[in-house]
Amino acid sequence: MYDHRKLGRELDLFDGDPLMGAGLPFWLPGGAAVRMALEDYVRDVERRSGYQHVYSPIMGKRELYEISGHWDHYHDDMYPPMSIGGEQVVLRPSLCPHHALIYRSRGRSYRELPLRLAELGGMYRSELSGVLGGLSRVRAIQLNDAHIFCTAGQAVDEARAALELIGAAHAAMGIRPVRHRLSLPGSSGKYVADPGLWERAGEMLREVLDGIPYEEAEGEAAFYGPKIDVQIADNLGRESTLSTVQIDLYQPARFGLEYTGPDGARHRPVMVHRSIVGSVERAVAHLIEVHGGAFPAWLAPVQVAVLPLGEDAVAFADAVIRRCVDLGLRAVVAGPEKGSLGARIREARLVPYQLVVGSREAAAGSVSIRLRDGRRLGPLGLPEALGKIAEITSRREGELW
Repeated sequence: MYDHRKLGRELDLFDGDPLMGAGLPFWLPGGAAVRMALEDYVRDVERRSGYQHVYSPIMGKRELYEISGHWDHYHDDMYPPMSIGGEQVVLRPSLCPHHALIYRSRGRSYRELPLRLAELGGMYRSELSGVLGGLSRVRAIQLNDAHIFCTAGQAVDEARAALELIGAAHAAMGIRPVRHRLSLPGSSGKYVADPGLWERAGEMLREVLDGIPYEEAEGEAAFYGPKIDVQIADNLGRESTLSTVQIDLYQPARFGLEYTGPDGARHRPVMVHRSIVGSVERAVAHLIEVHGGAFPAWLAPVQVAVLPLGEDAVAFADAVIRRCVDLGLRAVVAGPEKGSLGARIREARLVPYQLVVGSREAAAGSVSIRLRDGRRLGPLGLPEALGKIAEITSRREGELW
């Protein structure tokens, strides 16, 4: 197994600096390419599943988090308020209060429900220095989050659909969860004191999990409601939560959320929280370890390496790169100045597609393809070869050819 903290730096995916501080890594070009590919994928599958994307501020007034319950139940994990213009403003620890405000910014009818709002947004957790590490535990988090506002009768189906979406996304990324966990409240005072709320939401999630093996864990719930946690394990077997589905009956009441029912009366919606990949940082950390840097072709920092045999093929290699860019492929030239062909092939060992071109290929407008798994193809005409690669990567699956 691989350690993403070591391998991620060796592959120039991310790094850090003492002047930025612990738990605040920065993304290098290779890591940024992986992150953007992952974010594009998440947004695409969300759009196809009926989600609408929003943007919301990374901070809010302290009063916002008092209403949501975060200030009372989650205060130890939040950064202290900043005084701005006589008001106390806080970096947000979660996106859900902001999405609740977006929901209530308009009058809502039952005809609009379920309303699925999604965002890839920043949030901030005041983590202790001792638990920080690489990308898996950070203080500034880019969260793939969504909130589904629906009727009580729609909640189970919406939560079940969200769990199915998580499973499909994990399969596309090559992630194999170790277990599903139903996280329930414990005996501490950090949970909302409303037994009826917990019982009702818990029964809904048990219905969602019907037919799926799972374990119950007390003391792992969100402060406002139970949740389904999709658990992964790192290279040392340590578990963490990657994706979640939660049913929240608490915050809709706190924010006074309503919709007009078919009877013309006001009704309270249910709020389903859902994250496909959790934090982008933790997802990429796990992907580095799962794949050892040999990411699926659609996620790879560099998808195509063009290897000209000699100086007389460099101009053709540059033309190949331009065609790759036009097709949306991430490609580089590994020219003769980088050493022998064998050395360049070894250096590009994690690149899914290596295109070898010489004077013969340049004259014929073709390429010889070496796949990362050792297979050799070609020569193939350039349009056919690049068209096939672009088609494979666009499917976001695991195969190379």
